[in-house]
Amino acid sequence: MNATPSLPAIEEIVPHRGTMRLLDRLLTFDAEGVCAEYTPRCDAWYANSDGDMPAWIGIELMAQAIAADVGLRKHGTGAQPKPGVVLGTRRYAARRPAFAGGKALRVSATLLYRDAGGLAAYACRIVLDTEEVASATLTVFEPDDFPTFLQASLS
Repeated sequence: MNATPSLPAIEEIVPHRGTMRLLDRLLTFDAEGVCAEYTPRCDAWYANSDGDMPAWIGIELMAQAIAADVGLRKHGTGAQPKPGVVLGTRRYAARRPAFAGGKALRVSATLLYRDAGGLAAYACRIVLDTEEVASATLTVFEPDDFPTFLQASLS
């Protein structure tokens, strides 16, 4: 992915707010996907005793990168993104137990598949400097009617 000039602020694209937003800024966006950046905070709610982010939170970083991709695609058309869900994670592989606090991570989500019904799959990576520290394929769903979908899934 090439650098993308003048991307909107992450707050305009991703619905997560406060300490639940785990992306700091958008780096690139194109037809293939998105790349964003996040620096784990040593004093955050998720920080372990060493001030690091447990690697299992990498799945949420990836999910938020996907939310950014969907948000940017909708932003370009003027449409509002709808709530979505992660349906599954395939082959999440973290190459370390935690991501160091204070070290910037690049989180990318590359679109593999999207259908008209709202189902999509993304290849995701987390990179620290030049090292891939986590990867997975996430399957996501953006239902037309989220409240009905949610209610049906609880029944």
